Amino acid sequence: MRQNLIKEWLGENRGNAVKLLRKLIQERSIQGRESSAQAVVIETCRELGLEIDIWEPDMKEMSAHENFVSTRENFEDSPNVVAVWRGTGGGRSIILNGHIDVVPEGDLLQWKCDPYEGKVQDGKVYGRGSTDMKGGNVSLLLAINALKSMGVKLKGDVIFQSVIEEESGGAGTLAAILRGYSADAVLIPEPTNMKIFPKQQGSMWFRLKVKGRSAHGGTRYEGVSALEKSILVIRRIQELETKRNERVEDPLFKNIPIPLPINIGKIEGGSWPSSVPDMVVLEGRIGVGPEEKLIEVKQELAACMNDLCKIDPWFESHPVELEWFGAQWVPGSVELEHPFVKKLEKAYTQVVKKQPILEASPWGTDGGLFTQISGIPTVVCGPGTTEVAHYPNEYISIEEMMKAAEIFAILLMDWCEISDEA
Repeated sequence: MRQNLIKEWLGENRGNAVKLLRKLIQERSIQGRESSAQAVVIETCRELGLEIDIWEPDMKEMSAHENFVSTRENFEDSPNVVAVWRGTGGGRSIILNGHIDVVPEGDLLQWKCDPYEGKVQDGKVYGRGSTDMKGGNVSLLLAINALKSMGVKLKGDVIFQSVIEEESGGAGTLAAILRGYSADAVLIPEPTNMKIFPKQQGSMWFRLKVKGRSAHGGTRYEGVSALEKSILVIRRIQELETKRNERVEDPLFKNIPIPLPINIGKIEGGSWPSSVPDMVVLEGRIGVGPEEKLIEVKQELAACMNDLCKIDPWFESHPVELEWFGAQWVPGSVELEHPFVKKLEKAYTQVVKKQPILEASPWGTDGGLFTQISGIPTVVCGPGTTEVAHYPNEYISIEEMMKAAEIFAILLMDWCEISDEA
């Protein structure tokens, strides 16, 4: 039975899998510095005999697209890598998409080990990017390697993508789509603890400028504090969050306390302790439901800010300025009865011996770009847990990474179909 052979091969190559993951972690692939980690990916794909495409996305081409977001001036030293395992023909194709970029390590004092050492301890590999999502990428490569090593040939093409820029909005995946890569389905192994996410939340960053009137702190009653006015703004945002989440009835969100959060992540204001602040800037992130349109959510937040004058007349002549900036993630959704979802459920059950959990993602991924632009059914499912992503002491379970590889290998055989060719 091929599943037993896959399991046996993965057991024999567990050490090589850990070695590959450690090599990837040891390359600090933050935004703008992805090339060294991509070099490791390229070397691995060459060893697998895959057709490799390497390119730096074209800023001019990208910036013309409505879904493009980036804070960068160019993509020098930030190549995308796509490696293709050609099928014999007649089967369904699949894109295996994973991002190589990681968020910065943050305060080193909060780490118990070097974030780029790839420390192995108690069955886990520690390091920035281990769970988000270099571990998932290794699982994809292991699945391909296992099947090729066994001499399996598939009818459909397998397209492995190692993309840049996911952490700030998906420019790498957008570049791959614009380059012409398409398939019958997409799997993205973001850290879901192997839960299956047929629906992905989107999100957008916003900036609010709350105005006041400056005065000396000793006579602050002659001024209007933008800080105090910003408290009213935050309360209105909290009310909007409650209102938006009361509308959520999708059972895939039942285990998520706040399905569509609105987070205020940054506050700046004032210039002097003895002066009344005349400006406070709030920056935040608003979640977008899988079936929502970005423009509709923008309009809802704008209407919320316009209604502030009903609470406080000050806002009639000093309205809050709303600006959309930085990153955004497009939401996505695939029907629960879609054959790709069912085949992934089947592969999971074969390996884990129980039914998988289906949920909606609590965060944005590149999945929405595939569904919204290319109309490709996309599912997010991978090893690692969200709870340690972006955190100090990030880690991934080696056993879970290997189990994911087994599931993915079975999925490839079922979805792409095994060829009769020798």
